[in-house]
Amino acid sequence: MKKKKLIENTASHFAQVFNAQPAHIFLAPGRINIIGEHVDYNDGYVLPAAINKYICFAVSANDSGEVNFVAKDLSDAHHFRLSDEIKPIDKMWANYMLGVLSQLKEKGLRLQGFDVVFSSNIPMGAGLSSSAALECGFGYMLNKLFSLGLSKKEIALIGQQSEHTFAGVNCGIMDQFASVFGKKDHVFKLDCNTLEHDYHPADFTEYSVFLLDSKVKHTHLTSGYNDRRREAAEGLDILKSKFPQVKTFRDLTVAQVDAHQEELGDVRYRRCHFVVGEIGRVLEAVEALERSDFKKLGNLMTQTHHGLSKEYEVSCEEIDFLVDRALAEKDILGSRMMGGGFGGCSINLVKKGAKKEVVNRISEAYQKQFDIEPAVYKVKISDGCKEYKKFKGAATAGE
Repeated sequence: MKKKKLIENTASHFAQVFNAQPAHIFLAPGRINIIGEHVDYNDGYVLPAAINKYICFAVSANDSGEVNFVAKDLSDAHHFRLSDEIKPIDKMWANYMLGVLSQLKEKGLRLQGFDVVFSSNIPMGAGLSSSAALECGFGYMLNKLFSLGLSKKEIALIGQQSEHTFAGVNCGIMDQFASVFGKKDHVFKLDCNTLEHDYHPADFTEYSVFLLDSKVKHTHLTSGYNDRRREAAEGLDILKSKFPQVKTFRDLTVAQVDAHQEELGDVRYRRCHFVVGEIGRVLEAVEALERSDFKKLGNLMTQTHHGLSKEYEVSCEEIDFLVDRALAEKDILGSRMMGGGFGGCSINLVKKGAKKEVVNRISEAYQKQFDIEPAVYKVKISDGCKEYKKFKGAATAGE
């Protein structure tokens, strides 16, 4: 669904439910990550970008002290009073928003009742961070609606904390940062330790990026994610005991990890080997982008997938097949799994003009192998969370 249609449908549903036009429309984007997977919570660097897939929020304040969440796509809703104690409930979609609202109340910020309808064209389960878009878009919306004075950084951190406390996923900061700080036609290198970031033009000129959605999401995503985080942290503790000067993974070299393979044990060794290697690949990828060396960038993406599949073990049979089949195409420079893993999407760097034929061949092979037709998403790099000013019912206050 295109952005304009998404906005129209969301606003129309708001009018249907609340018998009035919404006062404001907000958009919160999903994200891609060019490279730097599973290092955001390991004090590394990542290279994400916001994309033109969104969660749309239609919202108005009310004078009743009531809060009304309406999830259009799920045909579900949650209602409560702002004065009620806010705690997790059995609706996971609502918990992402409740976790944000809980923090705002704890900060003593002045809020009032409101009605919100949201809808999305971010493919669910595809690794495009719809949860971060929901958290951060909701936080951004409330910040503007009630003039709370929060910075973009604060909104991203509130979104991350919501996922930790109300959704139970101990995620890093990349997804939330990308949703808030995205900039059209730019990727940004984020230092996940200091949260410093710098933008780099994403002018792929003769190349384009597309995603292939495997249409699978294996059930051990959350448990597997938390296990990997724990295993990497245990490995780092061992390595810090061997090298007192080391504070984070970025202080280590691959050679240092290799030197203590036996003490680490097989699993922790592979986790640490991947993390240290991936941090280095992100820095190489930034240099490759600055030089417009897309062959190098593609090679780095492919190396990342090998590490994710064999060392960090967060891929799956279906994604490995999509990547292997893509790399058999001469017009694809690089391919890898993207996101938390155990399903979702592959991200592919392809020569412009070749995408249609390449996608058809890969899709045919995948469907023959798994009896699943993959979805294809061509994405453009977009801005982060913002108010949509062109909506005729929206207020004209500045962003």
